[in-house]
Amino acid sequence: MAFRLLPWRRPRINVVEMHGLISPRPGAVGMGTIVPLVNRAFASARGRPVVLDIESPGGSPVQSDLIASLIRRRAQEHEVRVYAVIREVGASGGYWLACAADEIHANPMSIVGSIGVRGGGFGFPDMLARFGVERRLYTAGTNKGRLDPFSPEKPEDVAFVQDLLGALHERFKVWVRTRRQGRLKIDEAGLFDGSFMLGERGVEVGLIDGFSDLDVLVRKLGGDKAKARVFRPRRRGLLRRLPGLLIDAFLDAVEERSWWLRLGR
Repeated sequence: MAFRLLPWRRPRINVVEMHGLISPRPGAVGMGTIVPLVNRAFASARGRPVVLDIESPGGSPVQSDLIASLIRRRAQEHEVRVYAVIREVGASGGYWLACAADEIHANPMSIVGSIGVRGGGFGFPDMLARFGVERRLYTAGTNKGRLDPFSPEKPEDVAFVQDLLGALHERFKVWVRTRRQGRLKIDEAGLFDGSFMLGERGVEVGLIDGFSDLDVLVRKLGGDKAKARVFRPRRRGLLRRLPGLLIDAFLDAVEERSWWLRLGR
């Protein structure tokens, strides 16, 4: 259904841009960045739909849940229908965000799904001895040193991590079942194993509702003359952003080399 305004005004459909890794870090897709955008988009929607523009491989499960829950609260408060458009990737945490929408659209070649949780890191238990370095670790609490990368891996620690991953996975599955109720078309075992798929397959199994891009969807919702009003994070100039970009690159490298737990491909 198209939503039309006065003849001399071009309809505007509010779009919230969510591009990047889902993380609490400044500049990423996180509550600190997204909350003001979501609040402004829904407050000014005036009953018209709000579109989520998603380009994300995933990230923090906590941030994914917080953002998605915020979107549902604002949608209910303002009685607004929500649509999601996945660009290249809306997988894992990115798909979690998409499920906050009432309808999900993507390109036939978009990457969607990946309903699972990752956790892991690297271990270096012999490296310090090789260089003649003595390891000194002091803790209060039997398991405070759990998952220390310079200590040998213990079976009980592996079991502990698997329990965490399993619990998070169950929450992810409950969210997808709730938001896609009645639309999942195949046995859930084939959807919730962490695999990702193309948008073409996503329509067949019920993970997404159809094919569209942002421009086409905006015109479908607001009419042929409709335009997107995009709510996106402010971008600093390159020289001002360079230190932050270098810090982000360093943090990404550290994160990949330490123990982590996230929704991501």
